[in-house]
Amino acid sequence: MPHYVAIVEDAGPDKAIGIWFPDLPGCFSAGDDVDEALLNAEEALVIYAEAEAKEGHKLPPPRPLSELKADPSAAADLKDHMVALVALPAAAAQAAE
Repeated sequence: MPHYVAIVEDAGPDKAIGIWFPDLPGCFSAGDDVDEALLNAEEALVIYAEAEAKEGHKLPPPRPLSELKADPSAAADLKDHMVALVALPAAAAQAAE
């Protein structure tokens, strides 16, 4: 089961917690708290994988955190925000292959 690095942004008590994936442009999620945001992030991964599969596209393999830290387009976000690993359920991963 692949795990994608997610960037978790907490914009304050009056805003939702946002989550996005550097390896999956356009795949994002949110929640009222970190736990809800992470649950929603897994669902967002499934929906993203299904949409990509429907279009005939494969998901890019998840990059390790060390590789993302070396990527200038992700490094600042990784430095400024919390990160989490979010699993792509096996069924969705197979559909996206």
